[in-house]
Amino acid sequence: MTTTLERTSRGAPDLTRRALSSRRRITNQVALGAIALALVIAIVPLGLVVYSVISKGGGIMSGEFLTGDISLSVRRAGGGMGPAIIGTLLITGGAALMAVPLGVLGAIYLNEYGKQRPLARLIRMLADIMTGVPSIIMGLFIYTIWVLTFEARSGFAGALALACLMLPVVIRSTEEMLKLVPDELRQASLALGARKWRTTVTVVLPAAISGITSGSLLAIARAAGETAPIIFVVGAVNATNWNLFSGENTALPAQIFSNASQPFQIAQDRAWGAALTLIAIVLIFTIIARFIANRFAIKER
Repeated sequence: MTTTLERTSRGAPDLTRRALSSRRRITNQVALGAIALALVIAIVPLGLVVYSVISKGGGIMSGEFLTGDISLSVRRAGGGMGPAIIGTLLITGGAALMAVPLGVLGAIYLNEYGKQRPLARLIRMLADIMTGVPSIIMGLFIYTIWVLTFEARSGFAGALALACLMLPVVIRSTEEMLKLVPDELRQASLALGARKWRTTVTVVLPAAISGITSGSLLAIARAAGETAPIIFVVGAVNATNWNLFSGENTALPAQIFSNASQPFQIAQDRAWGAALTLIAIVLIFTIIARFIANRFAIKER
């Protein structure tokens, strides 16, 4: 019987442990290098965007800018984004209150109860279709069924439009997180005598809370930056409107679009300042949500 060394000397592949170990190290280094390169490629444009927003919007940031009413003249200095900040918080918060609970409950049904039933498959298909629908279509939809029906623009109409955009993202992301929860946890809870709903609430959801929070934040971040639905259904005001259900309102994306489309430098500076404010709001809520998720997640002992 020929030895490994003899087979190698005749031109056959070297299958010795040393050769395999060397190949694996090389393959591992190449893979790590490719991953690092992909990370750099992803971070560079993100860093450039953040740098541009901070450098161009930081100069106009002040207490008056964050709390003052919106200027009536686009070519004059002064004014602030107070009404737009309040409007963004009200509209996005209202949309999240509608979309996140419904989306989580829908995902629980799909993963824990519906499985592959016809209704569950239909809901998944509709959620996938809604995920790809342009935001302007949602704005037109809410404008048709709500604004024209009640003949009034309001922050609640904007919340409805954003909730329609958020709902499919929450459903699909939450369902994927629930799929990652090991079935052994469910079986152990059921074996101890817990009912299925109690197992879902006390075992499955805490185990997946971090991923559910991330998916919900992704949906909220997407909704907070949408402009087309806000322009269609919310209207425009220069003073703060705290009433979500009555009267026109405004939001930061609408003010960014309005000021950035002007040829005056002061208006464009306000647009950059509004963009920086919107990024800061999303960052703050991301940190808060991460803290809440880590607080209530199941810890390994």
